[in-house]
Amino acid sequence: MNVSAQTNRIPTEVAQALVNPAVYATPKLHETYRWLRANLPVGRAEVDGYDPFWVLTTHADVQQVGRQNALFRNGDRSPILVDRASDDLVRRVTGGSPHLLRTLIHIDAPEHLKLRQLTQSWFMPASIRKLEDRIRSIARATVRRMLERGPTIDFVNDVALHYPLHVVMEIMGVPEADEPLMLKLTQEIFSPLDPDLAPKTGMTSAAAALGRALQATVAVFSEYFGKLSAQRRADPRDDLVSLIGNARIDGQLLAPEVEMGYYVIVAAAGHDTTSSSTAGAIWALCERPELLEQARTNPALIPALVDEAIRWSTPVKHFMRTAAADTEVGGQPIAKGDWLMLCYASANRDERVFDNPYEFRLDRGQNKHIGFGYGAHVCLGQHLAKMEMRILFEELLPRIKSLQFEGTPMMSQACFVNGPKTLPIRFERDTARLGVD
Repeated sequence: MNVSAQTNRIPTEVAQALVNPAVYATPKLHETYRWLRANLPVGRAEVDGYDPFWVLTTHADVQQVGRQNALFRNGDRSPILVDRASDDLVRRVTGGSPHLLRTLIHIDAPEHLKLRQLTQSWFMPASIRKLEDRIRSIARATVRRMLERGPTIDFVNDVALHYPLHVVMEIMGVPEADEPLMLKLTQEIFSPLDPDLAPKTGMTSAAAALGRALQATVAVFSEYFGKLSAQRRADPRDDLVSLIGNARIDGQLLAPEVEMGYYVIVAAAGHDTTSSSTAGAIWALCERPELLEQARTNPALIPALVDEAIRWSTPVKHFMRTAAADTEVGGQPIAKGDWLMLCYASANRDERVFDNPYEFRLDRGQNKHIGFGYGAHVCLGQHLAKMEMRILFEELLPRIKSLQFEGTPMMSQACFVNGPKTLPIRFERDTARLGVD
């Protein structure tokens, strides 16, 4: 590829890859990122149908923007890449706002901090330690079902999707019988263009599919949590829906769109990204039997396995930011109002930060990945996610002797959040540990 004569402009074929959901399911994504880090670490993408945006691919530049939340804002435009037609549709529906929902990722300071503080104590290490016994019980039941169903399973659809979903729904107070609905809605939000995961709208354009899917999905979410929230106002319990539904900021209950946004971000993001990283770890261990043997015989390596799986998978591929003033990033001038794509999956393969970044390793020591984001918008549930993964692997890995593919694994087609959507595997049980304690 040759850099355009306009030296900051990304070549058309490279820029098009960044907006193509199908590319995110293939190795071409990381080939694209690698080329950009080497040639245009801060490059300008100009793609038909999209407003121009800057693409940041190095660890340092993504961190620089992530730590400056007053200068690089979430709320001025969509914090997720959308084409012009989708943006226009949302603004028509909302009366001018670029946000169909107002979640934590759509809101800036000072409101963002006030909202985050409502639930932050629930997700701090001291609080989630109280959940460890319950999570371990869920993990053991999950492993038991896997061992009984084996030796061949689809690890994504039989294990990875359901375990973190059950944990998060229990914390929220959502009945177990409603978990399939929550899973369906989550897949529709994060993969509106994937041919296997998207709702069947009968539409083919990105704008039409995204608009129809998100409107319908948000409506169902809002109806469901509106009823549950009303119940918890009348009869509060020790769960997150009771906390959010009764929360007040400056003496006022949360506005309906903010309350619904809170439920969506906890319910959806709270399990989907963990599912993807968990499946990503098993995918990597299928390819590297020596690492499986190390982790199963030395449980002290499991926290390193968790961190490396998050770096390796980086389910949240990007967020967008809008410059609030003229500035520069990586030596490149950025104008007020410019839109920037922070490529976390590229940052987590940055050769300047990670030795042999395309290797999956358990000996990285302090893993400097930013798979949970960076700065004020860092993932609220990061400690819970790591605990869930650690406990599951502590229960699972000592009970299996081998893992291998039993078919072709596939990734979901989505530019925002993606991960394995099918992972057919065959495992051999460790006969010395037939049961699950």
